[in-house]
Amino acid sequence: MRGSATRPATRVADEAGEAGDAKADASETRAVDAGAPAEAPAAVEAGEASVPEIEVAEAVADAESMQAAIREHEAGATGEAHGTPAPVEAGEASVQAIEAAEAGADAASVEEAIREREATGEAGERPAKVEAGGLAESGVPEVEATEAAAEAVSVEAALLERDARASATLVPGAPAGELQDMLERPGTEGQAIQDMSQETAVSVEPASPLGDLDYHLLGEGTHLRLWERMGARLVAGGEGAHFSVWAPNARSISVIGEWNAWDAARDPLHAARGGVWTGFVPAARRGMLYKFRIVGADGALYDKADPHALMSETPPATASVVWDHAYEWGDATWLARRAERQGPTAPMAIYEVHLGSWMRGPGGEHLSYRAVAPKLIAHVRALGFTHVELMPLTEHPFYGSWGYQATGYFAPTRRYGEPQELMALIDALHQANIGVILDWVPAHFPNDGHGLVHFDGTHLYEHADPRRGVHPDWNTMIFNLARHEVRSFLLSSALMWLHAFHIDGLRVDAVASMLYLDYSRKEGQWLPNHLGGRENLEAIEFLRALNQAIHSEVPGAIVIAEESTAWPGVSHKVEDGGLGFDFKWDMGWMHDTLRYFGRDPVTRAQHHRDVTFRMMYAYSERFMLPLSHDEVVHGKGSLVRKMSPGTGGGAARLANLRLLYAYMFGLPGKKLLFMGDEFAQVREWNHDGQLDWGLLAEAEHAGLMKWVGRLGHLLRAEPALYELDHDPLGFRWAVVDDYKRSTLAFLRRPRQGAVILVILNFTPMTWTNYTIPFEAPGEWVRMLSSDEAQFGGAGHDGPERLIADHSAGGALPCAATLDLPPLTALVYRGPEVKAYDAAALELRESLAAEAEAAREGATAS
Repeated sequence: MRGSATRPATRVADEAGEAGDAKADASETRAVDAGAPAEAPAAVEAGEASVPEIEVAEAVADAESMQAAIREHEAGATGEAHGTPAPVEAGEASVQAIEAAEAGADAASVEEAIREREATGEAGERPAKVEAGGLAESGVPEVEATEAAAEAVSVEAALLERDARASATLVPGAPAGELQDMLERPGTEGQAIQDMSQETAVSVEPASPLGDLDYHLLGEGTHLRLWERMGARLVAGGEGAHFSVWAPNARSISVIGEWNAWDAARDPLHAARGGVWTGFVPAARRGMLYKFRIVGADGALYDKADPHALMSETPPATASVVWDHAYEWGDATWLARRAERQGPTAPMAIYEVHLGSWMRGPGGEHLSYRAVAPKLIAHVRALGFTHVELMPLTEHPFYGSWGYQATGYFAPTRRYGEPQELMALIDALHQANIGVILDWVPAHFPNDGHGLVHFDGTHLYEHADPRRGVHPDWNTMIFNLARHEVRSFLLSSALMWLHAFHIDGLRVDAVASMLYLDYSRKEGQWLPNHLGGRENLEAIEFLRALNQAIHSEVPGAIVIAEESTAWPGVSHKVEDGGLGFDFKWDMGWMHDTLRYFGRDPVTRAQHHRDVTFRMMYAYSERFMLPLSHDEVVHGKGSLVRKMSPGTGGGAARLANLRLLYAYMFGLPGKKLLFMGDEFAQVREWNHDGQLDWGLLAEAEHAGLMKWVGRLGHLLRAEPALYELDHDPLGFRWAVVDDYKRSTLAFLRRPRQGAVILVILNFTPMTWTNYTIPFEAPGEWVRMLSSDEAQFGGAGHDGPERLIADHSAGGALPCAATLDLPPLTALVYRGPEVKAYDAAALELRESLAAEAEAAREGATAS
């Protein structure tokens, strides 16, 4: 029961303070929900018992197998007390009489117990309970046969009751219709029925999902599918679950949950191999809450959430939930074409979303994954975005971390629904031809007591030394990537989101903090690697392994690095010495650009390099141009407020924002825009509310969103704007050094299709008779002007056509002139690239011939 007073105790400790002291006293302070004791009582509290209807009937098949074995015993018995039982076929492992005989029990004692029960007519009584390590009260003299006799009596009773069509009458005199009420009844009677249901469950444990290869790969650091092996794994039919957890230094581990009243004595796990503890719990069912009760190496009790749980309770509650990934997908068409839709030569414009604050219900409540789907899809399609990027959905206790401090690396946050609801959202996005990228955080995790920190009483997932184990910026714990099992944990998490949830790519957060041992640390606060350097060699190895695994296991999936330094080769292939990412965020461009647009236009001439320098390194990596959430939080203000108003006030801010978006969509590189920036959210982003959608009632804000939509659709329609994003052949400056007038002009070129011209005026001045040079003559047709009234501009649209021609003796091969409107971006569509290049070649040859003729004429004279 979710509100039960017997919920597990949660250990509360200052984990950061424990980094240098592994000792913990068993009597240290623990926070107990609703006054619950440190250990849940054995008895079931009011309302705790919750056993599915007639669990005894689930053992009918096994009981029939037992009857067959007994009949064979009767037919072939020699009368000796320890006769050999009849052989059992494979699959009849639940025959208790045979098992008892194999253990040295007396099969005749089992048979005698059944006959005695038939003779007394006590088919409805609950069998005597066998105490752990003790004797039953049945009086059967052979100790070894006691458990088997009790089980046989129980299942024989079930058969008799089923045959009499009274299988629900587990307690004398109880009508069948009252079974569920009895199972949920408070006190000893409900507990007795629950105990009986467990005793009559299948006695032979189904095969463990963990095999020899799993233990090997886990210990090698190369296991990629731990979500199918570790944690709580329901058996076929859902009648019980295997539990497994890695805790090599634990003294003991039990599963505590709803089915056993959170009693650690009921379902202990046993130590297997490689530090893994495992066990089968017959009473566990889909949807039940549980935790691991761990007696740590320090002797303290830790109630831990399952690191591999597929679902968690809705925060602030912290228990794990027995769950599965059953879902019928309908996105096969998308998946078949995914690789071509998000490769280096594909158009990519990404809409970054925090689901909890994008849009909320009428009462301010979160929308579920399903409820948000149609609204998000309609919005994204209208704006022409190709992908959404979801900020982290891995379960996180602190909502204000936005998901970047996760405790559930295999569980989507329950705040917005169950895992299958998230699958439905992703499925719907795919069917609308929208890709899905997920933020994922392997750099660090929070120090919440129920999570990974100090998991088995030692620093298991994190480094023990705080100079490597504690992140100074966020007071979080840093994964110890030198541990093979930790690498398997993280690799499997990444692959699960791609396999089980059909995520199309991961954006890996805080890569720079992983690569450098001295990241955000002063001298003396960090430890060098074994070579004496500052590079985190284990992190480098992990990131390469991550990217290789993803590209091998999920062809077409992409991995994006948020890496803010000049680390070389982030998006280069591993075999070429790189880290293997598909794309890297261009953080330098973002900072330079926002700094430039924040300057008064009068002073921009002195900072022209901020908008031109990017092309000096643009092809050193496969870059993505981000205007992300990081720039509109923590007092930085909204994006529109970063724009200089100059002397034009709010209208000038919006004009600058339209100009900024045109600059971004025009440059080489994939694009990313944070939610709310498409309509100029004025307030700084607040995760505790929703976006200010009411602003769309104002023409200027609605016009800006229309401008973003036009840019998005233009990007998808024109190969010149995306096809050669990462090839220098796709870009050519037309005007680069006119810093005095703060203008730029450049060409974007495709392999095939029309050439695109982008002209940008970063000042509030109109430049008349402004000259744009060209390599060849031709006509250029205006496609967009950011100053059009429909986009919130002043209506200075610029000329509809530009005619580039060659005048003999001119300083330029070809040129066109125009009056360039203030704070405006103009986009023109020109000739086909092949025709343009042919015309340019012809012009160069003609000019060369003219020059040669002029030289010859000069010589002759």
